[in-house]
Amino acid sequence: MADQKKQSEGLPQPPPEIVLAETKDKFDWKRVMFILIGLGLFLWIYFMPPWPDALDPTGKAFPLSKEGKGAIALFLLAGTWWVFEVLPIGVTSLAIGVFQALFAIRTAKDAFRDFMDPSVMFIFGSVVVGLAFTKSGLTKRLAYKMLEVVGERTSMILLGCLVVTAGLSHLMAHTAAAATVFPILLAVYALYGEGDKQTKFGKSLFIGMAYAAGAGSIITFLGAARGPAAAGMFKEFTGRDIGFFELTKYMFLIGWIMVFIIWGYLMIFMKAEKKVITGLREKVKRLSSELGPLSFNEKFVIICVLGVVVVMSMQSFVPALKSLDRASIMLVSTLLFFIFKVLTVKELEDIPWNIILLFSGAMSIGFCLWKTGAAQWMAVNWLVMFQNAPWFVFVLSIATFVLIMTNFIMNVAAIAIALPVSLVVAGYLGVAPDVILYASLVTAGMPFILLIGAAPNAIAYESKQFSTGEFFMHGIPLSIILIVVLGIALFTVWPILGMPILLK
Repeated sequence: MADQKKQSEGLPQPPPEIVLAETKDKFDWKRVMFILIGLGLFLWIYFMPPWPDALDPTGKAFPLSKEGKGAIALFLLAGTWWVFEVLPIGVTSLAIGVFQALFAIRTAKDAFRDFMDPSVMFIFGSVVVGLAFTKSGLTKRLAYKMLEVVGERTSMILLGCLVVTAGLSHLMAHTAAAATVFPILLAVYALYGEGDKQTKFGKSLFIGMAYAAGAGSIITFLGAARGPAAAGMFKEFTGRDIGFFELTKYMFLIGWIMVFIIWGYLMIFMKAEKKVITGLREKVKRLSSELGPLSFNEKFVIICVLGVVVVMSMQSFVPALKSLDRASIMLVSTLLFFIFKVLTVKELEDIPWNIILLFSGAMSIGFCLWKTGAAQWMAVNWLVMFQNAPWFVFVLSIATFVLIMTNFIMNVAAIAIALPVSLVVAGYLGVAPDVILYASLVTAGMPFILLIGAAPNAIAYESKQFSTGEFFMHGIPLSIILIVVLGIALFTVWPILGMPILLK
């Protein structure tokens, strides 16, 4: 044996990359199994006999067309492939368009038009803002300033990151807030000293960022498009306007309670390997001083981003600005960054197109469910199950439905599907429309389970610190906690603040 060992030591050994390649080529049965499960679900539902109509409390029938059933089948296929990450998430998104066209669920023109929807372009523009922060040097400057304030304890660093993210989501769209904070968190994590290695601290930073962006975004109309859209629908049904500060009055406490609950959860289940980053404060001060005064590019990026935020903020108050599309406003900053050479073609190539494609596919499946009537059919079937339930159960059932839907489709669509039906049913139960509106907005803003639920989720995934499965598993308990917090608010906080709960 010793002679054989010596002989083997004398032989030329294969390069390590060849050995790694041989290991990687091992057949992945789990991946193939979930590809087939997704396909099996799709084909099984698609070729099933027609499903019965959904009936609302007035007896109105909502039939499910063949295309609608196909949309539900595709919905389950995409969900399976996304959760178990059997393909790159952007490729699964492409499959959504392909299956719609091949199985005549929608025309190819309609299916792929959604891939360039203004909401997708808004996300693109938000990502470019993040790139501009990084290229100009603002990312490091902001990261160092924040770390000087929060100190060396990893628990306080995490809390500081969550508070900054949630706070920015009050003033700008949560997508833009996440894109702005993301490079700052990369700079913070670089100081943790573990390189690109996945760590519990890295997972908590980036998953926490996604969750905090959602929690912060429910507090003002500036946080996301879902608020103004829901307020518009509410006015159509009730004739009443929802004031800018009225929304904040009812949502502020819930949003910030969730931020601190998220922090507590992460501290327990993703506790950092190091309690303290020794010497961080001195190192940050030194690095901060080395940056010198603000450069022209840094000042230009600040002015552009503030300009975008101000214009979008004024849309709520200035009628002449309401017609401007948010994506167009955001993309003005993209044009300016390239016109003034803050960014170059290299940064354009660095854009995470996998994430852009993810949201393109999410938009396509959302519109597919909506336009084929599948989403409305599901909403009616869900809500009529609770039409004879106590008001408390009914309100939570609506919130839960919106929570489930918003993890799969854009939250504006989830609101648009659930709110009209639930407001009709609420009248039969003597439930005030106000509580239906706010309960729906709470859960629509916090899709904690799937990456496609919100752009901040997908932006956080670009850190490569966690898998889709990990995000899914941590999102389930936090979603349950969210429903519990909402339930408590229904009995305590909202009545104290003067929200009508039941019709007199």
